[in-house]
Amino acid sequence: MKNKISSPPLSKFRRAGNMIFTAGQLPRGADGKIVDGDIGVQTRQVIENLEAVLRDAGADLTHVVKITAWLTDAQFMPQFDAVYREFFRQSFPARSTVISGLVAGDVEIEAVAWVE
Repeated sequence: MKNKISSPPLSKFRRAGNMIFTAGQLPRGADGKIVDGDIGVQTRQVIENLEAVLRDAGADLTHVVKITAWLTDAQFMPQFDAVYREFFRQSFPARSTVISGLVAGDVEIEAVAWVE
């Protein structure tokens, strides 16, 4: 008997009072596969995925107060920041960026949002 791979035991987001905590979003397209392209293309897809999760939670990017981002290479920072600035304006969310090889694709982002 073959083992079936099931979806991971997680939620795309959880609300706790006025706070929304998202799961890490990967650069997956509508087909569920990692999109082809450089870090800019992947970052854009991740943030669009994050926007969709926040919409489902009744929020948007303007509600984000904290971002944690994982990149596979520190050299990606300039391109990552350029795309990030397209979506996040001043005042920017607080952000931590971690360099890690444990990312599908080259970037992953999770967020914490606050809504009234």
